[in-house]
Amino acid sequence: MMRRVLNAWCAAGFALAMAGCASVVPDKPVRAIEYDFGLGASAPSPAAATALAAVVLADIDTTSAFDNSALLYRLGYADAHQLRPYAHARWSAAPPQLIRQRLREQLGQARPVLDLAESAALARSGGAMPRVLRIELEEFSQVFDSPTQSWGLLRLRASLFENEPAGEKLLGQRHIVKREPAPSADASGGVRALAAATDAAAVEIGQWLQQTP
Repeated sequence: MMRRVLNAWCAAGFALAMAGCASVVPDKPVRAIEYDFGLGASAPSPAAATALAAVVLADIDTTSAFDNSALLYRLGYADAHQLRPYAHARWSAAPPQLIRQRLREQLGQARPVLDLAESAALARSGGAMPRVLRIELEEFSQVFDSPTQSWGLLRLRASLFENEPAGEKLLGQRHIVKREPAPSADASGGVRALAAATDAAAVEIGQWLQQTP
């Protein structure tokens, strides 16, 4: 009888121990959702793509805060000076890469858009050196005015340079700020607002390039 009691107590203790272990096993980590800017513009017609002079689009410069895949937001109603990353959402690439890709797609609707390497190859072949467009990204975040209202904020500085034998000569500079409302107060809404802000900036840059002598 004593042996059966001891066996029962041991079985009960083992079951409790296993239950305790199961309770401390961490949940399976949630994989972050990756976002980009969507499909983008359709391919331009050959006539439209060669209507204006070619331009070189350099890699976009930015601070370390925006040179990674974090999807960032600010709580304007609490502490607008603090950039916060979404825990379960991120960009598929660093914002400078996504913005440059979008700008190239949009500007390429009206003119050839080259890389620096393509420009160098053109120079070696004796072709005329196109102008160089350099972009510096200053802000790229979702800003919340309240827990239910937010917008995407894009702020950048565009500089246009002429290629000369002595180096690049500054032709003009433009500071661009775009603010687009977010359709929802979450990461998905922020992505759509920032994509719209980037498209609006591309339109303004394209118009500015056409107006620069």
